[in-house]
Amino acid sequence: MQSLQPDPKAQYRSVYGALKRIVRTEGVLRPLRGLNITVLGAGPAHALYFACYERIKRSLSDIIQNGGNSHIANGVAGSVATVLHDAVMNPAEVVKQRMQMYNSPYRSLYDCVLTINRKEGLAAFYRSYSTQLTMNIPFQAVHFITYEFMQEHFNPERQYRPETHILSGAAAGAVSAAITTPLDVCKTLLNTQENVALSSAHVSGHLSGMVNAFRTVYRLGGVPAFFKGIRARVIYQMPSTAIAWSVYEFFKYFLTQHEPHIQELGRDAHKASST
Repeated sequence: MQSLQPDPKAQYRSVYGALKRIVRTEGVLRPLRGLNITVLGAGPAHALYFACYERIKRSLSDIIQNGGNSHIANGVAGSVATVLHDAVMNPAEVVKQRMQMYNSPYRSLYDCVLTINRKEGLAAFYRSYSTQLTMNIPFQAVHFITYEFMQEHFNPERQYRPETHILSGAAAGAVSAAITTPLDVCKTLLNTQENVALSSAHVSGHLSGMVNAFRTVYRLGGVPAFFKGIRARVIYQMPSTAIAWSVYEFFKYFLTQHEPHIQELGRDAHKASST
């Protein structure tokens, strides 16, 4: 839906209409294309993301609010965590979006990676990194501030309460996704290097740089082009962030509750190996 010059067979008026036509014309599994590279990248990316966020948030909160909740600490921690997260996820995002484009020429994940590397070089996997950071730093800052704000109101004791984590995660995803959609459209253009769109804008070679992406998007569709796919993006981010936060909070609760037992098992194992 973010394609600026889509094939006539891939012009969609709504999220439901897009999904229905994709399934009907390209098969039931087509909407899942690119899932494998997303799964491969998401594990290490989110491990860095949450570990970095918790550590920096705790350190800054101790300085700013003597351990209390601080929106500044939440925003800064989310922004720094994003730099590490995107370093891992940016190449995965490039491959995923290339594979998801209508009439994508790539037969598999392996074929996509090899073809991009051979034709455009390793730099192609990070061509949109600056734009990704420009988008995701405000996205994650708004995301974490909204999540912590919601938690402050609905779960002030900061106990494990799944319903509040789901609600807070969904709200954080919706707000941050809507605000950063224009940057996401530019990132998509940089990642896909959409040939028809670049030809229409008289861009030769490969498009690079956030400023050039902004100019190209505006030239091709004006202000409305920056909000292409906003509904799909919000609908995607709400359950995505709700699931991410609820799963993360569950494991944090589970591991914290069982930490003494885990440490005891570790000491016993160490003693056994020593003897």
